[in-house]
Amino acid sequence: MDDDHAAAWRRIGAADGGITLAVASAACAQDVAADCLGVALVATGELRLLGYASDERARRLEDAQLTTGEGPCTDAFVQRALIEVADLHRAYDRWPAFSQAAADQQVRSATALPLTVGDLRIGALDIYRTAPGLLTERQRSVAHAYARILALLALDEHPHPLTARHRPTRPGPQGYPPSVHLAAGILAEKYHLPPDDALARMRARAFRRAQPLRQIAEYVLTHRILD
Repeated sequence: MDDDHAAAWRRIGAADGGITLAVASAACAQDVAADCLGVALVATGELRLLGYASDERARRLEDAQLTTGEGPCTDAFVQRALIEVADLHRAYDRWPAFSQAAADQQVRSATALPLTVGDLRIGALDIYRTAPGLLTERQRSVAHAYARILALLALDEHPHPLTARHRPTRPGPQGYPPSVHLAAGILAEKYHLPPDDALARMRARAFRRAQPLRQIAEYVLTHRILD
C-alpha cells in the first residue's frame, strides 16, 4: 500500500461517522482542496445514482452531466482515464452545455477520475474548483489514492454492478436515477413512445428549463404527464 493510500485510509478512519462513501468523499474534498466534489455511480451503463455531493453546486453539476450526456464525469467513466480541464471557460467546444452549467455555478476547473475495481467500472469522482488551474502533482496522487478507496466503498454500499448483466457502454448519458426510468416508462405508455424517445423528451425539457432531470421525473411521477 503506497503512502498516499495509507494516509487516506487513516484520515477516513479518524473521521466521525464511520467508514462510509460520504465520509471518505468529504475527506477527499478537503485533502485535494476541492471547492465542491461529487461522486456518480453507474451500474451496467443504465442505472445512475448520486453517491455523494458536497453541496448544491456539486449536485447541480452532476445532474447537468446526466441531463446533457457530456462532461468530465462521463468522459472519465467511458474512457477509463483521468480527465482534467484547467479552465472550463475554454471548454465550450468540448462540452457546451456542461460548461455553461459550470459557469452558472461559478466553477472554473474540473478533474474527474474513474472509479474502478479490477475490470469493473463503478462510476467517477468529480473534483470541482472555483478558480482555473490543474491539480498539483501531489494533489493528483492523493486523488488517485482516494479514488481507489471510494470505488471499494461505493461497491460495498451499491453492489448493483456485481449482480447486473454486463452491457456494452453506449454513447451519451451514462445511466439515469431510478425515478427517471420510472417516469420514462409512464410517458412511453401514455404517449405510445419508445422508452428512448420518452427519455429524450425529458432530457430536452430539463435542458430548456435549466432544471435537474430528477425534478422533471418527479413531476411526471406525480402528474402522469410531461406538460
